Amino acid sequence: MARLRTVSVSDVGWTRRRSGRGFTYLDERAERLSVEHVERVKALVIPPAWRDVWICRYPNGHVQATGIDAAGRLQYLYHPDWRVQRDRIKHAQVLGVARRLPEARLAVADILASRTRDLPYAVATAFRLLDLGYFRIGSDTYASSNGSYGLTTLRREHVRRRGGLLVFTFTAKSGVTQSIEIADETVIEAVESLRRRRGGEVLLAYRQGRSWRDLTAGQVNDQLKVILGCDVSAKDFRTWHGTVHAAVSLAGRPAQSRTARKREISAAMKDVAEHLGNTPTVARASYVDPRVIERYESGRTIAAAVAKVQRAPTPDERQARLERAVLRLLRE
Repeated sequence: MARLRTVSVSDVGWTRRRSGRGFTYLDERAERLSVEHVERVKALVIPPAWRDVWICRYPNGHVQATGIDAAGRLQYLYHPDWRVQRDRIKHAQVLGVARRLPEARLAVADILASRTRDLPYAVATAFRLLDLGYFRIGSDTYASSNGSYGLTTLRREHVRRRGGLLVFTFTAKSGVTQSIEIADETVIEAVESLRRRRGGEVLLAYRQGRSWRDLTAGQVNDQLKVILGCDVSAKDFRTWHGTVHAAVSLAGRPAQSRTARKREISAAMKDVAEHLGNTPTVARASYVDPRVIERYESGRTIAAAVAKVQRAPTPDERQARLERAVLRLLRE
C-alpha cells in the first residue's frame, strides 16, 4: 500500500482544457503535461462532464482529482489506497456499533413503551425503523429539489397499513421507487399514531408543548450517539445490515471452484442490493465488510449459525443470533 500524502484542493494543481473530442492537460504553469503524466491522469478516468477540474500533482496524493458535476456538486476522486484505509476505519466503527446494538435496542424498547410522543420517542421510532428497514436518513434538499426521500423526509402519505404490516412506498435516491415492509407491532403502533396526528406532512415528528415539530436528520444522528454511546451515524445501520445480509446469503452458497465462488459472490451482492435498495456494485463497495467475502473465499461462513436460528423464538432473537455469528466470523 502506498504511503499517502495529504493534499488540499486549494493546493497548486493541474487542470484540463477541452481540445476537439478530448482534453489537453496542463500543469500549474499552463504548459502541457508530459506523456507520462498524461497517462497517469487518464488512468484516473475523470468524468468528461466535470468542469473546473483540479488534478493533484502527486501520484500519492489522497485526493487525486476534483470537479463540478452536471448538477453543480463538487465531486472527488480519491487514491485507491485512501479508500481502502477509510473503509477499514468505517467497518471498524460499524463493528463497534454492532456490539452495542443489543443494549441500545433494550433502551429503545423502553422509550417506545412510554408512548410519550416527545423527542426521545420520535428518535426511538427512527432508531427502530433504521434497524428494521435500513432506510437512508434523508435530506431536505433532495426532497425539495429532486423529490427523493429518506427516513426523516418521508411524508405521511408514503406509508400505509396492510394487515399486520406497515408498507412504505416512496421515491428514494437516484429516483428509484422503494417499497419497505415492517412487521414489528411496536413500530406499527408508533408510526400509526404519528400518521393519524393533526397537522404536518412529514411522518416523523414530536410534541413540543402544544406544537408538533418535524424530526430532523441532525437530531437523529446526534441522539444515536447518545443512545449507543459511540460515534455513529444512520448510515452505519445500513452498512451493518448489508454486511449481515451478505454473510447470510453467502452461507447458503457453497462453491468449490474459484469461478463458482465468484458467481455466488455476485449473486449474494444482488441479494444485498435488493434489501438495501441500490445496485450490487454499490452494495459491495459501500456497505458490505470486505472481510465477509474474504472469509467466504477461504471457506469460512456462518452456515452453522444460519441452520440453528430457524429455531429462534422471535424475529428479533433470530437477528441477534445471526449478528453474533457475523461478529465471531469477523474476529477470526
